[in-house]
Amino acid sequence: MPVVRMYSTRVCPYCLRAERLLNEKGVQVEKILVDNNFDEMQKMIEITGRRTVPQIFIGERHVGGCDDLIELDRQGELDPLLQAV
Repeated sequence: MPVVRMYSTRVCPYCLRAERLLNEKGVQVEKILVDNNFDEMQKMIEITGRRTVPQIFIGERHVGGCDDLIELDRQGELDPLLQAV
């Protein structure tokens, strides 16, 4: 399985939804909590250009947030992406 990293907070419902979808696919998510970690939040913003969570990476590819992940799944692109990395 590929490494899936997700910048997240402890209480974000979108983060929980994205993690649940990935877990259903058998993926263990490496969470990087940014709610109390300014340095990680800054790093996330620099890497993605976004300030919202979740920000999800499959391997080295930034796939975006929860809505982006769900859309990849709806289009049938998420499973091949998870298998390819």
